[in-house]
Amino acid sequence: MAPSIDRQGYWGRPTSTLDWCEENYVVSFYIAEFWNTVSNLIMILPPIYGAVQTFRDGLEFRYICSFLGLSAVGVGSWCFHMTLLYEMQLLDELPMIYSTCVFVYCLYECFKQENSISVFPIVLLIIFSVSVTLVYLQWKEPVFHQVMYGALVACLVMRSVFIVTWVYPWLRGLCYTSLGIFMLGFLLWNIDNIFCDSLRTSRQVLPPGVGVVTQFHAWWHIFTGLGSYLHILLSLQIRSTYLKYRPKVKFLCGVWPTLHIEPQKTS
Repeated sequence: MAPSIDRQGYWGRPTSTLDWCEENYVVSFYIAEFWNTVSNLIMILPPIYGAVQTFRDGLEFRYICSFLGLSAVGVGSWCFHMTLLYEMQLLDELPMIYSTCVFVYCLYECFKQENSISVFPIVLLIIFSVSVTLVYLQWKEPVFHQVMYGALVACLVMRSVFIVTWVYPWLRGLCYTSLGIFMLGFLLWNIDNIFCDSLRTSRQVLPPGVGVVTQFHAWWHIFTGLGSYLHILLSLQIRSTYLKYRPKVKFLCGVWPTLHIEPQKTS
């Protein structure tokens, strides 16, 4: 994915099995892939706020785990792209599996009694996570991780579409917005991988401010981070509606959507 002409920096020669299209140590001697690193802020800060708000609203612990799981992916991805070390790569990729398993549990258990815990799906998801981890530690093939992650995302898509089609059709807008933003990120991720040589060549002739826009892996972080965040809001909307709460969407700083839940007023 990356040519061999990259510079050496603070963290030494990359040991990860992946080295993305952004040129290494161009912006900073201490950050291997600068734009791929700082773009993770969208996956770190807003989910932390979401977790705090969810805790304040007294909602179920699984949704706090969802927000913190997304934030953990952002932190792991930050460390990976900053260092390009294999250990940090695992800190990025394995939490993607774990956090998405939490998403799956939340969405597939959204029509259960409040604060109920279903042991079977938890055990099943733990077995899946452990199996993926053990296989991936032995068979260091990134495509395996990508396929396993894709399978989990497919489970989320099918469940979400079913719910907004047959149960809560008024949530279609949020569902398809989340899905569309995520898929746009996935499209840019593929373009970054397939046309890396062309992108790098174009960045050599484009002004720096314009060349930054072609860092499509950074855009992947931004769009999938936003898409995943919106998915958690969708999952919260579905759950709160089933529990007869009153969800209110508010915009932090007039821009960023947050969900505030209030108990249903009794007559």
